Amino acid sequence: MQPTDTRDPDYFHKVVDCQWACPAHTPVPEYIRQIAQGNFTEAYLINRRSNVFPGILGRVCDRPCEPACRRGRVEEEPVAICRLKRVAADHRDEVKDLIPQKPDSTNGKKIALIGAGPASLTVANDLAPLGYECTIFEAHHRPGGLMISNIPAFRLPEDVLDEEIGYILDMGVELKLNSRVESLKALMEGGYDAVFVGSGAPKGKDLNIEGREEAAGNIHIGIDWLESVAFEHTDKIGKRVLIIGVGNTAMDCCRTSLRLGADDVKVMARKPRQFFKASPWELEDAEDENVEIIVNHSPKRFVVENGKLTGMEFELMEYDLDADGNITETRKAGTKIIPCDDVILAIGQENAFPWIERDLGIEFDKWGVPVVDETTHQSTKPGVFFGGDSAFGPKNIIWAVEHGHQAAISIHKHCQGENIGERLPRGLNLQSAKMGVNEWMYSNAYTGEHRRDMPLVELKERLNNRKMEVELGFDAERIATEVQRCLNCDVQTVFDAPLCKECDACLDICPVDCLSILENGEEGQLRAGMRVPAANTEQALYVSEPLKDTGRVMVKDENLCLHCGLCAERCPTAAWDMQDADIVIPHVDNEAGKVAAE
Repeated sequence: MQPTDTRDPDYFHKVVDCQWACPAHTPVPEYIRQIAQGNFTEAYLINRRSNVFPGILGRVCDRPCEPACRRGRVEEEPVAICRLKRVAADHRDEVKDLIPQKPDSTNGKKIALIGAGPASLTVANDLAPLGYECTIFEAHHRPGGLMISNIPAFRLPEDVLDEEIGYILDMGVELKLNSRVESLKALMEGGYDAVFVGSGAPKGKDLNIEGREEAAGNIHIGIDWLESVAFEHTDKIGKRVLIIGVGNTAMDCCRTSLRLGADDVKVMARKPRQFFKASPWELEDAEDENVEIIVNHSPKRFVVENGKLTGMEFELMEYDLDADGNITETRKAGTKIIPCDDVILAIGQENAFPWIERDLGIEFDKWGVPVVDETTHQSTKPGVFFGGDSAFGPKNIIWAVEHGHQAAISIHKHCQGENIGERLPRGLNLQSAKMGVNEWMYSNAYTGEHRRDMPLVELKERLNNRKMEVELGFDAERIATEVQRCLNCDVQTVFDAPLCKECDACLDICPVDCLSILENGEEGQLRAGMRVPAANTEQALYVSEPLKDTGRVMVKDENLCLHCGLCAERCPTAAWDMQDADIVIPHVDNEAGKVAAE
């Protein structure tokens, strides 16, 4: 194998699994270290640079970082990354004066943003401080998009939402509420230099089976129903409720039903649990509130008696799975009727663009979704950009934020007459973490403590108040323990081959046997020849230059390494060092700064 090129910033970025997995690439270990030192405000600002909404996402993020967490390789549970994000938000000082401010003058470029959801708000957050005149058009009477309409207040308090949206609006962003865009053509005639569509995927899927029309009064589309509850148009539901679907929307529907008076709530799933779309913690929260989740039931018909919904009939499904867990055969094993008073359909969402004229030059695919470049987020019409669920279908808030960051770069380049496809590369700054002979700027002691549980409001009390936040947040003990569970994966093991004497001291002290000194060969040979065979090919092998005494190479399995620093402490020649990797993710202000410098 050729020596590893650690100058490529993505090499060390990928080793920081949590940051790599986060769509917005939030520097997780760095903000956790700031929390550990009591620097909650700094931790909040580090978060905000990447994910824009730390208080919101600290409560409702879909947490792609946590399944990737390296802690999961040494014990079952990852670090509570999301909940520590909330810690930074809950315990910070006032940050209004530390957030980018409205400029003294604008640059004369006008940007229209459709929908006041997380994608549009992120675009405004990035562009407004640079002097762009941003106007957001929102159909409802409150901003927030799905964050206000589809995420219940018991998960995301309205004051948290209002505060973090307020930071963006205070940058001089104009918000036009109750202003549904009925014609993109008409909007574009308003003199805007670019248009960003962040209208979400506002159409919930229906279930057109027998009895649907007769029982229409008691059958609800999940996202519409949640919106109606959020805006206080709906305040009750039947005693027996069936939720069809097992995504995160379904979990919000079932828990909201309990708060509106339902006694018996069942979530009906067509497939086994391992195929559910809902996050594991969403399922746990629902079951903690005594929601019953029933698998292998496929809807057949709505049962209507005397013009009233009385139940649903389901086909009982059986599945054969192969060794990889894929379904190889499906069988029907009879039917079953389950009584109910109301049914909520949470079986997916889709885009709806009746307000975009088809003669504007915007191409749509066969599903009615706009054709959007995944890098630039521009449609087939120059100057019209899409992001969030409206671009690529339903995902989650953190993806919408990243779409907003990338779209903001493209909008800036479009307005400045630059090539929107050209992006600044990611950067990497490495700095030694050494503070003494065997002292580091980070805590490298391993703690065996398990993940801290989140304290919750007592069940009866929370179900009696639709807006009472269920999770209480971490107390001091939980914060102090959880931050120490982070393995500081961004403090990298950096090797200087000419200094190595092949004394094997690093191999002897490594607690997980991730190091080997081997004769070079093909990757498969090196992986098999490691003291612990390196089976996870998704993580790289580090391979050094030939060592000067024997020509062999130092090989490290990045998948196993715990970044404990013992190799660097033990090495008598300082061939190993622990270096803090600051991975720079360019945003639009970096692009603007580059132009100014030129």
